[in-house]
Amino acid sequence: MTQTPTQLEMVEAFDTTLRDGMQVEGVSATVEDKLRIAEQLDYLGVHFIEGGWPGANPKDIEFFARAATELTLQHSTLVAFGSTRRPAGKVDDDVTLRNLLDANTSAVCIVAKSWDYHVTNALQTTLEEGVAMVADSVDFLNLNGRRVLVDLEHFFDGYKNNPEFAMKVIEAAVMKGATHLVLCDTNGGSLPHEVADIVGRVKSFVGNDATLGIHCHDDTGCAVANSMAAVLAGVRHVQGTLNGLGERTGNTNLTTVIPNLQLKMGFQCLPEGNLDRLTAVSNHVAEVLNRPLNPQAPYVGSSAFAHKAGLHVSAIARAKDAYEHVAPETVGNGTRFVVSEMAGRATIQMKADELKLDMDGAAVNQVIDDLKRLEHEGYHFEAADASLELLMRRASGWQQDAFRVESMRVITDETADGRFTTEATVKVWVGDERYVHTAEGNGPVNAIDTAFRAALVSRYPQLDKVHLTDYKVRILDGATATGAVTRVLIDATNGDRSWTTIGVSANIIEASWQALEESLIYGLLHAS
Repeated sequence: MTQTPTQLEMVEAFDTTLRDGMQVEGVSATVEDKLRIAEQLDYLGVHFIEGGWPGANPKDIEFFARAATELTLQHSTLVAFGSTRRPAGKVDDDVTLRNLLDANTSAVCIVAKSWDYHVTNALQTTLEEGVAMVADSVDFLNLNGRRVLVDLEHFFDGYKNNPEFAMKVIEAAVMKGATHLVLCDTNGGSLPHEVADIVGRVKSFVGNDATLGIHCHDDTGCAVANSMAAVLAGVRHVQGTLNGLGERTGNTNLTTVIPNLQLKMGFQCLPEGNLDRLTAVSNHVAEVLNRPLNPQAPYVGSSAFAHKAGLHVSAIARAKDAYEHVAPETVGNGTRFVVSEMAGRATIQMKADELKLDMDGAAVNQVIDDLKRLEHEGYHFEAADASLELLMRRASGWQQDAFRVESMRVITDETADGRFTTEATVKVWVGDERYVHTAEGNGPVNAIDTAFRAALVSRYPQLDKVHLTDYKVRILDGATATGAVTRVLIDATNGDRSWTTIGVSANIIEASWQALEESLIYGLLHAS
């Protein structure tokens, strides 16, 4: 029951990050965040942006009110989400339907029960009333000038249990003017072969009377595969979220399914020329939500086109497509060569070329030897790009001459009221001038950073632009308890670029200082 795709046939992308995506644990977005994400989704070019459930909470009420005046969408249609009328209720005085109209969006999406088990047990009403709730609600919204999309909740479970009822719900929605019928794998338990079979049967029944859609959850790890199987079976509308956000294990990841459909299957999901915005938008949304992007995410992850094994790197040096299934640039990503103790000469040389470093054979061999020794000690250079660059520069004969540290001291005191205060003193030379400064901070690393910057800011005002953004500590040998070797990673940015440095020592202060010193050296080296 599959259909052969026509080149550049359209498959609509429906993004529900602002509604379904917000149900993932640990994520919360302000109204301002939601507006910014909507702008990014429109920039990407998805067909529909589901903004939330108006009336469900003050945040979504404010979002739709502000969106009416603050969002100027070029590509996307904003959608308000809600449900059908209540059992035994009337559409004219149904609060949910009224809130949908008050949201003032041209399109609305309502969730409808299509599994008989939910109608009789959750809604505690008859199957006839379950069908009438859908018909009445679609008719009411349609007559009020709204484009109506219907999310058929638990459709695949419902069809497996009672296909006759599931199809009656579909028929009712179509007959009353629904433009889209979205088949939902709400529990995420279906597999691709089941999805393809059921979608094919529905397509034969509906024909071209409405656009079929698919909405999958990833509980079996098949959300993307199920969505693709649905498209091959006749679906032309795919719902999902940026970066796969969503309840439990998440929703269909649009950053995966869109390029799969567009690059692999010959469908068009985004406006011409917009696919290369995918990685930037994915990262932007992750940053807004403070939800780090999985580095191994297909297409958009930082490791998606990263190569570490020496054999792979050597092959890519001759032919890029040897180990890359698509050109990274098509999705806005890029090739990276990861350097570790596994690196061979080709990897080091390619990394040097990337950094525009002139390295002879002896310098390359020195880097390889240093990497093997230091990574054995606990360093991890593939996670610390800036420290790797400084290591390679030193092997080429470079020495930093911005400053020289004479000494550093950190004192932590407990006050009478039980609070802890931390004070750091640094003594540093810049050329023939000696600078000494003492500062307090929120912990030893912050105190050292504050004192060091205060000592050097008159000579290097560009340090004002360098900000530490993250500080990670890992114990490498827990068996030795407080005497364990500690690895510290520090992330920093100057507004134009971001970088990571590393320090390793049995003394956490020493490891922290190593990473901090390298971070500041790197910041000065690349000061704009």
